[in-house]
Amino acid sequence: MHTVRESSLCHFRAVTVNDAALQPVTAPGLQDKAVALSDRVHWIGALDPTLRSFDIILKTANGTSYNAYVVRGSEGVAVIDTVKEGFSDVFFQRLESVTDYSEIKYIVLNHLEPDHSGALPELMRRAPQARLFISQRAQTMLKALLKHDAFEFTPVMTGDSISLGDRTLSFLHTPYLHWPDTQCTWLVEERVLFSGDVFGCHYCDARLFNDSVGDFRFSFEYYYAHIMRPFREFVVQALELIEPLDLHCIAPAHGPILRDRPKQYPAHYRRLSSPMLHSETGHEKTLLIFYISAYGSTARMAEAVYAAVSEVEGVRASMYDLEGGEVAPFVDLIEEADAILIGTPTINGDAVKPVWDLLSSLAVIPTRGKLAAVFGSYGWSGEAVRMVEERLRGLKMRVPVEGLRIKLIPTSEELAACDKFGHAIARELTGMQEDRIVEMA
Repeated sequence: MHTVRESSLCHFRAVTVNDAALQPVTAPGLQDKAVALSDRVHWIGALDPTLRSFDIILKTANGTSYNAYVVRGSEGVAVIDTVKEGFSDVFFQRLESVTDYSEIKYIVLNHLEPDHSGALPELMRRAPQARLFISQRAQTMLKALLKHDAFEFTPVMTGDSISLGDRTLSFLHTPYLHWPDTQCTWLVEERVLFSGDVFGCHYCDARLFNDSVGDFRFSFEYYYAHIMRPFREFVVQALELIEPLDLHCIAPAHGPILRDRPKQYPAHYRRLSSPMLHSETGHEKTLLIFYISAYGSTARMAEAVYAAVSEVEGVRASMYDLEGGEVAPFVDLIEEADAILIGTPTINGDAVKPVWDLLSSLAVIPTRGKLAAVFGSYGWSGEAVRMVEERLRGLKMRVPVEGLRIKLIPTSEELAACDKFGHAIARELTGMQEDRIVEMA
C-alpha cells in the first residue's frame, strides 16, 4: 500500500493506491530508461520542457511531452506511437531498455502528425518485420506526410483488433480529434486506453502520472478549448465509444498519464462538449446580435432589429455591444446559438477591428450551418457589410438575407427597413419564411 499526493481536475487530496501495477518503477527525468505503467506496459516517450508554442496557435507555458508506449504480450511486442523526430534518440534509448527490435511485431500510429510519427521511418528500418497499423482515413496521409513509398500498412476501424498472445489491442475510430486520421487503441486485458490526442494536454512534468505531477487543470481545459472544441460533435461521437469502457488508465499522446480516477476525464469532456443553454431555452431558437457603433447610428439599427426579432414567437434574442465586452465570453455564447447578427459601421473602407477580432476567434468553435446576417451604417461607400458577409460564408454559416446598409443617421423609414430585416431573419430561423419567386435567366 502506497500513499501519494493526488492532483485531479478539481482538487488535491491524499489517496491510497493499492494497485502496484500502475506505479512507476523509476523516475523519468533525464534518465533514458522506459517507465512502467505495469509489468507489460511502458512509457518510452520524450519530454520537451522548453517548448513555448505548439502549432502556432497554442502557448505552452509548461512545455509538452511526446508520449509513446510499448506493450508486451506472450507472442511479441507492440509500439504505440513514436515521438517528434528531434527526440528520436531518447525514444530509441528508452525502447531498447525494455525490448529488442526483433521482438517488435506491431507498430500502431493513432495519429500521423509529425510530433507522433517523426521517429517512424527509423523505427521501421530497425524493425523491418513489424507491421504498421493506422486508421482507414490515415492511408492517403501517410505518404504525404512521410514522403515514403516503401511502407506497408494495415488500415483498421472500430471493432478491428490484433493479438499479442495474452494481450489484445482493439481499435476505436475517433476521426477529427483533431485530424481526420485519429483513432484510439484499447488494451483489453489491462483496460488501458491509448487515446492519442484525446484527453491530452501540453504539460511537461517528469513525474508523468496525474497523481504525481503539478496542477495541470488549466492546460487540460486550454488544450480542449483549442484542439478539441472545434470538433465538438466528433468529441461526442468518440465519447459514445469510450464511456462504456471499464477504464483503468488513459495513456494520451501528450501530457500526464491518467491512472488515478481515469473515468473523470471522459466525464469532464462530456461536460465541456454539452450545450448549457438548451436546457434553459427549451425549443426556442437563440439569436445573438453583436454590434459596435461610432456615432450611434448602427446602435439604433441594432435596437430596431432586436425589437423586431423579439416579436417573433419561438425566438429568444440577446444583444451585446462589442465595445463593452471581451471576445472570449462572446465566443462561448456563439457556440451554442442558432443565429448571429453583426452590426458594424464602415470606417476607412472596412469593418471595425472589434468585429474582426470576434470573427477571427470563431475558428475554435463549430459554425457550419448557423444562420447569420449583417447590418450597419456608413458615410461614403459602406463596404463593411459585404466584407463581413463574405467572412461569415467562409465560416460555413448560412447568410440567406441580404445585409442591410443605411447611410449616416437612419430615418423613420429606414428604421422600418430594420424592422422588416429583423422579421425576415426571425422567419428564416423558425422556418416560417415566405415562399420566394426566383427568376431563372
